[in-house]
Amino acid sequence: MIIRKIAVSVAALGLLAAAQAQTIKVDKDNRTIAVTASDKAATNADLAVVHIGFQVFGPDEQSTYASGSTISNAIMDALKKSGVPDKAIESENQNLTPNNYHDPKDSEMDRAKKQFVLNQSWTVKTKPDDAAKVLHVAVEAGANQSGQIDWQSQDMNGLQAKAAANALAKAQVIAQQMAQGLNVKLSGLIYASNQAPESPVRPMPMMMERMGAVAKSNAFAPLAINPRQIEESSTVYAVFAIQ
Repeated sequence: MIIRKIAVSVAALGLLAAAQAQTIKVDKDNRTIAVTASDKAATNADLAVVHIGFQVFGPDEQSTYASGSTISNAIMDALKKSGVPDKAIESENQNLTPNNYHDPKDSEMDRAKKQFVLNQSWTVKTKPDDAAKVLHVAVEAGANQSGQIDWQSQDMNGLQAKAAANALAKAQVIAQQMAQGLNVKLSGLIYASNQAPESPVRPMPMMMERMGAVAKSNAFAPLAINPRQIEESSTVYAVFAIQ
């Protein structure tokens, strides 16, 4: 089948990004049709990466660190007790610094209590259906800067390859239509390149300080969170011979 050959060509030629700048010579001896086409492939997310973290202020380094240590360990203990394995939790960021920003509305007493700030964050990998539970457990334990979830597929390479194959199949259809309009016959693919999509910009994490305080005093249910569908796109440049 021609489409199967096209899919194989994508796998073999998709890494030749530098060749995308190739210039096709236009003259009476150039018996080719060049086409650029884009397409997508989608699948349901089978992995959720939940971003959790907290921020705490203090009047000095020692007390701020002590408060942060208490919250940090409380969050870890809560996650582990809920069934999250150690290997699913990865540290993302942790720092203790002087607080150089103060709300203009803060009183002098409030500012004195916020001379230092400690931030810590983690990522937790889990099944999509468990993402809301992981977030809920962390927030109840004090994770007041949490909420972002990255929905992923564990076979992103396969999804990208499928998008490239779809784009190349689309390019073949366009080339075939062009050949018919020129009253010539399409004889085969002689060159193809795949342009990888740009990485998406990660949104800012959702702040949940107020929710964390409320969740401790009220037995609220976890947020209603639905997994997203994962989509990859591909743009293919293909050259077909004609006769």
